[in-house]
Amino acid sequence: MRKNIKIKIDTLYNLSQLKDSEIDLANAALSIGSLDYPKVDLDSYYTHLRSIKKALENKQTGSLGKSIEKINYVLFNIYNYRGDTENYNDPQNANIIRVIDRRLGLPVTLGVLYIHAAQSLGLSGHGLAFPGHFLVRLELNGQRAIIDPFNDGQVMRVEQLRSLLKKIMGNNVELKPSYCASLSNKDILIRILNNLKIRALNNQDFERGLTILRRMTILKPTSPDLWKELGKLESNRGNLKNAVNAFTIFVEKCCSEEERLSAIRIVNQLKKKLN
Repeated sequence: MRKNIKIKIDTLYNLSQLKDSEIDLANAALSIGSLDYPKVDLDSYYTHLRSIKKALENKQTGSLGKSIEKINYVLFNIYNYRGDTENYNDPQNANIIRVIDRRLGLPVTLGVLYIHAAQSLGLSGHGLAFPGHFLVRLELNGQRAIIDPFNDGQVMRVEQLRSLLKKIMGNNVELKPSYCASLSNKDILIRILNNLKIRALNNQDFERGLTILRRMTILKPTSPDLWKELGKLESNRGNLKNAVNAFTIFVEKCCSEEERLSAIRIVNQLKKKLN
């Protein structure tokens, strides 16, 4: 099994080297999901993705509204996908293998399937940087719509976006253009991993949290915030050498001089403990 895990971790390294346009989002999500299920044969899952594509390709009418109806019918009627409202925090909802098995998921994992379906129909589909709830923007012939994949592909109007934001962030928070900015494919994959990490840490499974966070730094090694978080968690778990390494990388990538100097002090303190 360790050999399988190493091969799959190598796949994660390979993903990190790809240009964003070269990443097949749904297939990449399966590769990441298989890190936790190394014995699972992915062929049936690839077949499922092809079935979704086959149900939609060459059926685009030029109308965004009609296209959304077709996608929703395939995902939510034919394949019976649903947002898991009863056990939202179940870690299975953040692994696309288990999402496909159970037909239940989080906004982000269902969003990956929604983007796959939209692209199969010839639409442009992008995940959005909306806080706390993954949304998808579809585009076709100058038409645009924002979709909630967790709620059966509901089209979200401005007032609904505002209401959702306040529900998540509080009544004093207002919509910003940045909340509707497109995410890269790598950022969507990071968001999936972040959901797994949060659930592990909330369950006090710190070793699992470390494992996921390490995967995140492999996938997006350019993110200083991930290295800083990894350094803190490694230090808290007593992995001082790993913590020094993570904070040292953070120092190299950090843009803030104040944070950089603070991290250097932490590195020096950790090195003293090692001596």
